[in-house]
Formats: sequence, structure tokens, C-alpha cells
Amino acid sequence: MVSLIGILILGFFLGMRHATDPDHVVAVMTIVTRQRGIAKAGIIGALWGVGHTLTIFLVGAAIILFKVTIPPRLGLSMEFAVGLMLILLGILNLTGVLRRLHRRFAPSSLNREQSPFGGQTPAILAGTAAENWLDRTFRELGLYNALRPLIIGTVHGLAGSAAVAILVMATIPNPWWATAYLLLFGLGTIAGMMLMTTAMAFPVVYTSRKMFRWNQAITVGSGVLSVAFGMFISLQIGIGGGLFAGSPHWTPR
Repeated sequence: MVSLIGILILGFFLGMRHATDPDHVVAVMTIVTRQRGIAKAGIIGALWGVGHTLTIFLVGAAIILFKVTIPPRLGLSMEFAVGLMLILLGILNLTGVLRRLHRRFAPSSLNREQSPFGGQTPAILAGTAAENWLDRTFRELGLYNALRPLIIGTVHGLAGSAAVAILVMATIPNPWWATAYLLLFGLGTIAGMMLMTTAMAFPVVYTSRKMFRWNQAITVGSGVLSVAFGMFISLQIGIGGGLFAGSPHWTPR
């Protein structure tokens, strides 16, 4: 029992480390470079982690509990989708489409509740300040900017779910403990991605206010890196993995 609890705790920290995988970093970097707030960047990281955790848990639990087998071509296709998504994100960033979408769907002005005396309603109840901050942050973020990291995280989770599930099955024989490991692994990924996107936001926010050219360079650099890394993954999966060949060979990783 002590050993299993230790393994579960380890799963949380391995999830945090998993958030730093190169394809994850490149994807969220492309999004975060368009944000102008540190808190909103952290929320984006959390939403990416939620999407990633959802698919890791659902697909991984299906593999562990019901012995579902993923065919090689399907597994390669899920990883290939990550490469295509990185290419698309990079192109949208470089062409300025991401910036226009962000401005269109992230309203900068808020409709604040007014008091009967003409001013803003004072925060006099316990917890009101925190509630107002959450409401303001999510409303400024916008539905589009909230769904985007959630969807991207979901795609990344599909690509890595089989590898995580197989590793867990080899380490923890009990399927229910293994499923609990997946959940803690996902929670660790959410925490790790929140920390990472928050750290990424600091130079972006600083340069956007005082060093415009450096900010532009960061944005363009993230777009170029996303396209290049996406092409690398796509070629590696499509040609090296044999996705478009008659006999694909896939090793979950």
C-alpha cells in the first residue's frame, strides 16, 4: 500500500514533467505569445492541461480496464494530427490570423454592474473580490481563446494516451490503481502547464509594454518554431513511421 501511494504521488510529478515535452511547449508558446496578461496565460495552461487530462484519462482507462488495442495506423494518425496542428498554429501566428481572432473574440471592455448610486457596486461580501477577478479574467479571455487551448490539449492527449497507459499497466498490475495513477498524472500535467505558461508570459508581457520589436521577434520566432517542429513530426510519422505505407509500424511514446 505504501509503495502504491508512493507511485501515485510520483505520477503527479511525472505529469508535471510531461507538460515540458517539446511538442507541448511549442504549442502553448504559440498561443501565449498573443496574450497580454500573466493570469490569462496561466488559465490557458490550465485549460490545455484539462483537455490533455481528459483524453489521457478516458483513452488510457479504456486501454487499462477494457484491454482496448489501438491499431498502428490509428496511433500514427493521432500523432500525425499533432504535427499538422503545430504547422497550422505557426502559420496562423505568422500571418497575423491568430492576432485578429484574439482581438475579435477577446473583448477588452467589460460591462460592469453599476450600483444605484451611479458608481461600481462595492465588494462588501466575503469572496466577492476573488469572484470578480475570475469573472473579469474569463470574460476578457473570451470563448474562442478558452476553447482553443482545450482543443489543442485534447489532441495532444490523444497522441500520448496509449504510451502512458501501457507504461502504467507494466508498473501497476491492479487496473483501478492504474486508473487512479492516470488521474494524478493528468492533474500533475495541469499544474505543470499552468506554471510553464505563467513563466512564459513574463517576457511576453514585459516586451509588449516596453520593447515592441523584441515582442514581435518573440511572436514570429514562436510561429517559425511551431511550423518547423510540426513539419519534423509530420515527416517523422508520415515517412519514418510508415503512416502512408502499406505496413505502418508504431511504437507508443
